[in-house]
Amino acid sequence: MPKDSNPTVDPVLVIGLGRFGYSVASSLTSMGHEILAVDEDATVVQRYANEFTQCLALDSTDTEALQQIGAADFTRVVVGIGSDLEASVMTVLSLAELGITEIWAKAVSRKHASILERVGAHHVVRPESDMGERVAHKLTGAMIDFMQFDDDFAIARTRAVPRITGRQLGQLDTESKYGVTILGVKHADAAFEQASAQTTLEATDELIVSGPKRGVEAFCGLLQS
Repeated sequence: MPKDSNPTVDPVLVIGLGRFGYSVASSLTSMGHEILAVDEDATVVQRYANEFTQCLALDSTDTEALQQIGAADFTRVVVGIGSDLEASVMTVLSLAELGITEIWAKAVSRKHASILERVGAHHVVRPESDMGERVAHKLTGAMIDFMQFDDDFAIARTRAVPRITGRQLGQLDTESKYGVTILGVKHADAAFEQASAQTTLEATDELIVSGPKRGVEAFCGLLQS
């Protein structure tokens, strides 16, 4: 599965078929990607052999073994190893040595994440921490959903509450007060539409807000009933 086997849907190498790795591989498969799935446990490989394009039992900390399966031909690699920290770090290091341009890796702690970034991971995901933060934000009053990106940028979906309804977005002056932008507004029984300064908020509206994390949190805090 070389890099250019499909110019629109690139193949992906997924290493580690625990809950996270399997979920990523399965989702990518449903999106049309070819998947080379790797796990050191032959029993796990046998269990998922029919679900992915190719499934191999392999010690992913062995750079030579990765070379033999053509790992260097992949643009994107996902390392889903979490419980064995040494294997996780060594695998990322091996992939970095092979010159992989986009390494995604799972981390189980902040320290683990820091180490992965230092040895070559381009994107580090902390599923438990990220989901915990997302749930915490969703529990705070008007907020419906929340997503934070690596550069401290965030997007939230929140409800409009009585204190801001009946007003135009331009009157809220969100950019100067909070540094956030209202991207879209969803009226009842309608799809989201692009927001403008003249958009008048109604009691049943939902908003899409973007900007620095602290600004989004502050603005959505204002909206709590």
